[in-house]
Amino acid sequence: MTSKNSTIDQDLIRQLALLLTETDLTEIEVEHEDLRIRVARNVTVAPAAYQVAAPVAAMAAAPVAAAVPAEVSLAGHPGVVPSPMVGTAYRSPEPGAKTFIEIGDTVREGQTLLIVEAMKTMNQIPAPRSGVVKAIMVEDGQPVEYGEPLLIIE
Repeated sequence: MTSKNSTIDQDLIRQLALLLTETDLTEIEVEHEDLRIRVARNVTVAPAAYQVAAPVAAMAAAPVAAAVPAEVSLAGHPGVVPSPMVGTAYRSPEPGAKTFIEIGDTVREGQTLLIVEAMKTMNQIPAPRSGVVKAIMVEDGQPVEYGEPLLIIE
């Protein structure tokens, strides 16, 4: 590698790192001809709080929200609906509107659960299966990563 290529590579890496910061992404990869550069940053994410459906009789006595213990991995749960992309999750079609779903709702396959906005495009997230919404792990307007658990349908 010549020193000129090294300088160009370093400038490109700096630009990519700046782009990561500006867009709040965690990694980016660029490939052009024989050059391939991947820039990633470590992001520590605290476990998200999620809501758990409670029996009607117990609702008055027990709070609905519970914290996810750090040792529990929801990614392996059979009913988890993961985010198909990086973006911002919205629970309703527009600000102030009724949410698409609530805990305890019965949903059918294909029904819109929420929206993930990515690159100014609103992407409806459909239910992959029919069932009952047991937990919602995202708040309205919360940034989400690819594969991050959004909710649980059982």
